[in-house]
Amino acid sequence: MKWNLSTFGRQLGADSGIDSLMQDLGTAMSGSQSFHMLGGGNPAHIPAIEQVWRERWREIMASPREVERILGNYDTPQGSPAFLEAMADSLADRYGWPVSSDNIAVVNGSQSAFLYLLNMFDGKKDGTSSRVLLPLNPEYIGYADQVLAPRAFTSVPPIVELIGDHRFKYHIDFDRLQITPEIAAICVSRPTNPTGNVLTDEEMRRLDELAGLHGIPLIVDNAYGAPFPDIIFSETQPMWSENTILVLSLSKLGLPGTRTGIVVAPPEVVKSIQSINAVCGLANGNLGQAITAPLLRSGALYDLSRDVIRPFYETKSKQALAWLDQYLPAEVPYRIHVSEGALFLWIWFPELPVSSAELYARLKQRGVLVVSGHYFFYGLPERHEHQDRCIRLSYAQAAEDVEAGIAIMAEEIRSLMG
Repeated sequence: MKWNLSTFGRQLGADSGIDSLMQDLGTAMSGSQSFHMLGGGNPAHIPAIEQVWRERWREIMASPREVERILGNYDTPQGSPAFLEAMADSLADRYGWPVSSDNIAVVNGSQSAFLYLLNMFDGKKDGTSSRVLLPLNPEYIGYADQVLAPRAFTSVPPIVELIGDHRFKYHIDFDRLQITPEIAAICVSRPTNPTGNVLTDEEMRRLDELAGLHGIPLIVDNAYGAPFPDIIFSETQPMWSENTILVLSLSKLGLPGTRTGIVVAPPEVVKSIQSINAVCGLANGNLGQAITAPLLRSGALYDLSRDVIRPFYETKSKQALAWLDQYLPAEVPYRIHVSEGALFLWIWFPELPVSSAELYARLKQRGVLVVSGHYFFYGLPERHEHQDRCIRLSYAQAAEDVEAGIAIMAEEIRSLMG
């Protein structure tokens, strides 16, 4: 039977880059097929962090009626009052931000937060359709199909800085960045997914000023960033202001299964998210909030991010970079975006004779999962030269899988470039 679908049904129910990525991730992580998982964003299993979760679970089990409360009761659509207070107090104490529990909302993962936020604001100041400005491109695959308005995104090509023989870096082209009347919000990930780029404090300040000047929000995706899980390999400061909506997540701490996202925003935005939560899902999951609330109060979550999670991934990044330089043929032109954070390396093959989508398919046939770079370029006025020449590679999984996957990829590149 074939029914007519609405815009919602056609757009969110169609094939998409994020659906493809998560299907690959689920297949690889389930163990139903043997793959070297260099594709999705599943965090690593860090023994020291998993021990913390086990300890918290034992504490929960030992607390009278706590298991029953977590599993058997709804929390409010805004989130657990205890978690909201712990989150707000920790941010206020640590950074001096003027936030309270009225500034915090919990959602079913940060992906859901962006579905809400990217459709929440209206830029129709002159009768045109609203659009979201992406100041840096390429940008996260998961936003691309979330906005229901036509021509949902706009962006400008990045400035490409070549570094040494095999590295490069994208920069925001502020000279070309324009806030037209149709722009409803600015959105950026920090660290940037897919490239591992980390916008500097000065770049963030300039974006915040632009947002404030034009009366629109700056939405910052901190799923990999500070204050937690703090997978940033340079000294930066998290920022929040009355122009900013900050989205955090427990996933990359090692709790993706709890599906817990956190929005730090002005109270009126929090109230809207609370209402959307109630309409869409009644309430959020309790487990992630219950596990982490005491760790927020004590500061342990921030310490674990700084002392365990960040150095763990920085070491893995350096090792993966060394393997790429070791295995990729010296005669093959390649450049890797400087690794400043997140779980990914972004590799550009300027003379790749096939598209990145074809390279993805070839590697999948050989048991290696990566992500084709073409998914991450959207909202640009014209096709970018990197669009079909880049892939995203995750280095989060076991070292032997990462090395083996890189070796197979290098063999495939050598064969193609022959």
